[in-house]
Amino acid sequence: MQRWLDGDPPVELILRRAARARRFSLRVSRLDGRVTLSMPERARESEALAFARSQVGWIRQALQRTPLPAVVGVGSVLPFEGRPVTLAVGAVRAPMLAGDQLLLPPGEARAPVRAEAFLRLRARVRLQEASDHFARLAGRSHGGVTLRDTRSRWGSCSADGRLMYSWRLIMAPREVLDYVAAHEVAHLVEMNHSPAFWSVVRRLMPDYEAHRRWLKGSGHDLHRYRFATP
Repeated sequence: MQRWLDGDPPVELILRRAARARRFSLRVSRLDGRVTLSMPERARESEALAFARSQVGWIRQALQRTPLPAVVGVGSVLPFEGRPVTLAVGAVRAPMLAGDQLLLPPGEARAPVRAEAFLRLRARVRLQEASDHFARLAGRSHGGVTLRDTRSRWGSCSADGRLMYSWRLIMAPREVLDYVAAHEVAHLVEMNHSPAFWSVVRRLMPDYEAHRRWLKGSGHDLHRYRFATP
C-alpha cells in the first residue's frame, strides 16, 4: 500500500503488513530511498501513519544521506572494475574501452542501453572466469552462472550448484568481484555461513575480509546508476 507524509517535499511510504511483526518499524533503503513502514497484521493504518509522522525528522535525515540516482548518458562518469570511465561517442561499431573512456557507437539516445549491455557482457565473462577458478581451487563444479540486477544480495548459490550474481559487480574493484565469486563457490562446500564456511572462503581468498568490508561500505553506491531500457 502506498501512502504519503505531508511536507516539502512529501514523503512516499510503502505500508507492509507482516505476520511476524509485533510493532511498527521504519526502513529507508540505502539503494533508492524507498521508505517502508512495517506493521502487525491487525494494526490500524491510522496508528501506523501516526507512528510514521512522529518519526518524520528521522526519515528526512535518512533520506538526505541516501545517494542521489545517477542517470547514465553521454558524458556520464561511472565505475568499471573500480576505476572511473567517461561515456563518449566515437567512431566505433561496438562499445569499447579506450583509456579512461568507454566509447559508444553514434546515437546518444542509445548510449545508456549500449553502456549497460557492455557492462553485462564484461560481467558475464569475469564472473564465469572467477567462478571457474575458485571452483577448481575448491575441488567442486558449479551448475552454471546467471546474472541479474538484484538489490538484496550480490550473489547466491542454489542447492543444485547454480550460481547467480548481480551484473553490477563489474563496476566494483576486481578483487571485490572475485570475493563474491569465492563466497558463492564456498557454498558448494558448505551451504551455510558457519565457521567452516568462512574457513573455505579464507582458503580460496586469504585477504577476503578487506573486500567484504568494501562491499558493505560502498557496494550500495553501485545501485544508484540508472540505465534506460530499450
